[in-house]
Amino acid sequence: MYTYFLNKEDFSSTQKAVLENEHFKVETFKYPSGIEALKVSNSKGHMTILPYYGQIIWDVVFNGQSLTMENMFNEPKKGTEITDTYGCFAFHSGLLANGCPAPEDSHPLHGEFPCSDMDRSYLTFDEQSITIHSEFEYVKGFGHHYLAKPSVTLAADETTIEISLEVQNLSKYQKMPLQYMCHMNYAYAENGIMTENIPNDAFYLRTSIPDHVKPNEDWKAYMAKLEETKEIISTLDHPEMYDPEICFFTKNLGDYTERAEFEMAYNEESKFFIHFDTTDFPYATRWLLNNPDQKVSAFALPGTSLPEGYLAAEKAGSLVHLEPNETRVFKVRTGVK
Repeated sequence: MYTYFLNKEDFSSTQKAVLENEHFKVETFKYPSGIEALKVSNSKGHMTILPYYGQIIWDVVFNGQSLTMENMFNEPKKGTEITDTYGCFAFHSGLLANGCPAPEDSHPLHGEFPCSDMDRSYLTFDEQSITIHSEFEYVKGFGHHYLAKPSVTLAADETTIEISLEVQNLSKYQKMPLQYMCHMNYAYAENGIMTENIPNDAFYLRTSIPDHVKPNEDWKAYMAKLEETKEIISTLDHPEMYDPEICFFTKNLGDYTERAEFEMAYNEESKFFIHFDTTDFPYATRWLLNNPDQKVSAFALPGTSLPEGYLAAEKAGSLVHLEPNETRVFKVRTGVK
């Protein structure tokens, strides 16, 4: 295994190859917005990573198909919350708090971590795989203190990636609350068919309405029908009804399987997939949205709790706590099959 350390000086408006071998090519560049990016390619496609900006995965392309939601951003934008740059394929949501805050919550939408300014980044690689690592130390006086290490791995000649997050509570005496979701914004698949290895009754409709959702009468009627019939949307055949968004939550996935497998067929030959261990992620969210500005079929967002805010997770008993010096590692495998 080899290591290559990145420096911000490596990044400029001109795309530059910093690593190239038989299986991989890594290029650095900087968007006009000033955000540094890595383009990491194999024989099947490429991914674009923002190594110093929350290690956001800006885009993934395999076999000529972008996996990323249709959005309003032509490049990543600097901001303090994920909505300032909501055009990415995936981001790390949380970590001290996560989801849509209730009026009584004090955290931003999807938590404090997604747009964090990473302290360092480097690559590890061999003939079979390449991994982009970033590190970020969060510390607040009279508050919490943690070290987060997001990473993403691309294998040779594969159409899959592994997204990972390691988080360590650096406090010497106090527990750290942890809410984490691996938030993958998959492209909207017209008439896409979603399947999974859990039964339909493991899902239920989200009936709460976050502040950013502005319902209309048609949507309210459609939601009432879904609630009455207990229908779970498994085929994307009513795009006009997915504006505003519709979400389904799962019950505790550990009651059904040790390894959750979600898929979405987007044509006759190929499927998007998301696999993860339910000991790491006991819950998943299905998020659907289709309007002229944004189209997404996030068919499975794995989380340590449901994304209804810190206080909701605390009330539900799903809030994770890390003991002083405790470390947790989360992994998700995703891509095209």
